[in-house]
Amino acid sequence: MGLLRYLRKVYDLDTLDTRFTSSTSVPYQTVIDSRGDPVIEREAAAKARSSAPPSKWRTPEFFLYYVVFIFVVPYMFWIAYDVSKPSDPRYPKYERFLSDGWIPGRKIDNSDAQYNTFRGNFPVMTGLLIFHPLLRKGWESVYKPSARGSRGSTRLDQRTAFDFIFAIIFIVILHGISSFKILAILGINYQIATKLPRQYVPAATWIFNISTLFANELTMGYRLQLLANWVGPPWGPLAHWGYWLDRWGGILKRWDILFNITILRLISFNLDYYWSIDKRNVNSLEKKGLDPANLSERDRISIPADIRDFSFRNYLAYALYAPLYIAGPILTFNDYISQSKYRAASIEWPRTIRYGIRFLLVLLSMELVLHYDYVGAISKAAPVWSDYTAAQLSLLSFFNLHIIWLKLLLPWRMFRLWALVDGIDPPENMVRCVSNNYSTQLFWRAWHRSYNRWLIRYIYVPLGGSSFRNWRSTVRSILTFLMVFTFVALWHDIKLRLLIWGWLIVIFMVPEWTAAYFFPKKKWENRPTEYRMLCCVGAVANVLMMISANLVGFAVGLDGLQSILSSILHDWSDLWRTTFNGITGAKMNGS
Repeated sequence: MGLLRYLRKVYDLDTLDTRFTSSTSVPYQTVIDSRGDPVIEREAAAKARSSAPPSKWRTPEFFLYYVVFIFVVPYMFWIAYDVSKPSDPRYPKYERFLSDGWIPGRKIDNSDAQYNTFRGNFPVMTGLLIFHPLLRKGWESVYKPSARGSRGSTRLDQRTAFDFIFAIIFIVILHGISSFKILAILGINYQIATKLPRQYVPAATWIFNISTLFANELTMGYRLQLLANWVGPPWGPLAHWGYWLDRWGGILKRWDILFNITILRLISFNLDYYWSIDKRNVNSLEKKGLDPANLSERDRISIPADIRDFSFRNYLAYALYAPLYIAGPILTFNDYISQSKYRAASIEWPRTIRYGIRFLLVLLSMELVLHYDYVGAISKAAPVWSDYTAAQLSLLSFFNLHIIWLKLLLPWRMFRLWALVDGIDPPENMVRCVSNNYSTQLFWRAWHRSYNRWLIRYIYVPLGGSSFRNWRSTVRSILTFLMVFTFVALWHDIKLRLLIWGWLIVIFMVPEWTAAYFFPKKKWENRPTEYRMLCCVGAVANVLMMISANLVGFAVGLDGLQSILSSILHDWSDLWRTTFNGITGAKMNGS
């Protein structure tokens, strides 16, 4: 019973992120201080009961769902497994994409490049997760900055000095000669923030960083051989020298792929600096009477760092902070400085250990799925989709999307775990599973959540947010969403299919906005069951649209989706035609 109780705590929402169980406007130390207080606990329980609808777990409706779940969900797994067996006639077409697995008698679908890289480097990343915080402990025992300033300033100096030195070594090992390209981009961005007149900083920041995204893509990370061919004769001495230098590209030669996440930190630094030099933001802590050692998360983000903290060393330490450098989650500059000054109260070792166990269970789930469902390998082998039944096509697409979700979830969780062990609490990126998001808008708040928060702070709010009070505000809101998701698509990769993906997301939001307008929740307060069933119908449509959009963006592309849909619809049309002919024939025979 003790193990079951502990597993329940592992999957508790508070283990995932304290931001989900406590208000972001309340310092977490207040939550800690209230633990064990019976009066506060009773009040919280009573408040939760009063706001929650009656439980439906023991109702006939839910017992029907249990029966459906017991039979349907295992059958879904069986369909995907059945087409992944060596006895399947199409198996030889995709067998070359499979690798030897650790489960006896099964190979593993290691065909996805991102997960293959993560899986291959997992031992090294585990070593870094352990070694990096231990090295910091050693550094802190040796490096003792002068205690002339406040306790927070002393800790900031100690931490950022280590982060700066480790970051430089880290990117040189990762990217070799390309680390100088990264430092050059960071240097130019810093000059934009600190040297330009204040009114030009936002526009210059966006122009420079978006241009950098395009330049990184067009020059393949400024390959020196390619640049030499532009300025000199093709394959001349300069090009040969550039080719030789390109070979010293470190462990991860394609630094430009990883740099997209750094672009977000560069924009965050510049705009946080831009807002910090507003006279209205001077001494915000003193004006509000806040304790800098006990700030809420909202205050850590919104209250500007001290102008002296926007130094080049702190900037590099933040932009190249090792645990979050490769994939995030994304932390704003203000939040990084605040947590570097004072350790966040939300970081507690028992919770961090449970979070680590939860990560390992997700990793085990991914490995099991890839050993038994070869959906990635099947889609990479240029299959003839018409060879598959409608059920097989539907489930292959469905599981493909779940593998995409898992392959993104795992590195985000691992790097967040590394940051937690190191004493920094970034936001949790993945809140829900991909298949339990019935709202398109809520889906994007839960998928890559730290990126969503970044978009809201630096793009969505400055553009005016959204409002659907009249047709003009509705049109402006749709344009805002189009601009946001166009940036999202370009940020992911400069490809047409991702632009289509971004625009599809906005188009698929329109039905939800329309339904919310014609069926407002307030008008259905006295008919909750009918409203819930109405939402269920919309939920099915939303989930299908989200599956379609993400298959276009991250799996099979627009042509692949069209082939899958035409095969599914053709299969169903044959079924309906056969059924209709059977009924007609029966009537004719009966007459």
